[in-house]
Amino acid sequence: MRSFLVILLVVPLFALPAAGGTRGASPDTVSARWGRPLVGRLVVLRGFDPPARPWLAGHRGVDLATTPGAEVHAAGAGTIGYAGPLAGRAVVTVLHPGGLRTTYLPVRPSVRRGQRVSRGEVIGVVQDVPGHCRTACLHWGLLRDHSYLDPLLLLGQGRVRLLPVWPVGPR
Repeated sequence: MRSFLVILLVVPLFALPAAGGTRGASPDTVSARWGRPLVGRLVVLRGFDPPARPWLAGHRGVDLATTPGAEVHAAGAGTIGYAGPLAGRAVVTVLHPGGLRTTYLPVRPSVRRGQRVSRGEVIGVVQDVPGHCRTACLHWGLLRDHSYLDPLLLLGQGRVRLLPVWPVGPR
């Protein structure tokens, strides 16, 4: 019988680079550098559910309940990497230090590519576009390089996942 080791995969909030690019900051310091994309209590309509493989179906962010026309705020300081239409919906992407990138859709942008933004700055408003959610929502995503992460980690929330690690070679 083969045995396997289970690794607890936890991305603690303090392991994410702060907007200033520092690693290893305390959770209180980092949480002060990240904020909510919407004003008020966040209601998650659909949580983060990454695919087993990059090309498979999954939910690569969280859907937050909101209303059309609601202001969307940058979760952290950075530079606008994209602001415009993509596959029938408008998208805003903010590039943060340390290889992090947050995405927001459907959002009619009030920013342009290359513009610097600070945490909490309004980057657009939620569009009333059918399709992604049954009701108005903001899809909020987080990537580190090419790996999708739960954006709720930026707020000290998120899910802990257990992943098996299979031994390599004969035992």
